[in-house]
Amino acid sequence: MAKLILLNGPPGIGKSTLAQKYVDTHPLALNLDIDLVRSLLGNWADHQQASGTQARRLAISMAREHLTTGYDVIVPQFLGRLPFISALATLATETNSDFYEFVLLDSKENARDRFLRKEEVPGARFNSRALVEQNGGMAILAEQYDRLIKVIAARPTACVLKSQEGNIEGTYKEILQHLAVVPR
Repeated sequence: MAKLILLNGPPGIGKSTLAQKYVDTHPLALNLDIDLVRSLLGNWADHQQASGTQARRLAISMAREHLTTGYDVIVPQFLGRLPFISALATLATETNSDFYEFVLLDSKENARDRFLRKEEVPGARFNSRALVEQNGGMAILAEQYDRLIKVIAARPTACVLKSQEGNIEGTYKEILQHLAVVPR
């Protein structure tokens, strides 16, 4: 069965790195980075709410197509609200795919510091640091973290993993161990 894997967590926690590691070792798996999809939309930064909504719609369509053809999809995305998580779980059911929900977590302070040390890719279409600054700076990071804690409380079947800075290999091994068992 195809796997639909959600990697949730604060910005800068390692979601994108882990998603890329997964697709590098799983042929034809799709790293469905919704922020990248969003950045492909014209003037997305001037229409942040509408572009976010449209990017999630497009992501569901892309994931549906990929899962129905038997390939894994991994979604590295901070999700501080429940509707898109529920949409992914429903999609997995509709496509007869296994759904795995992971939350990568560190302390609020460590998560903030990791984000601040995160290196932006030169020339990338999406700059998370600039987006945070446009939307309230460090206060938005604290708010996002608090929302994520509420999501965790509302999603008791999500697998919460301690993400230790500099230990991508260890976190990746934990993810693979969880993927080897029955999905939640």
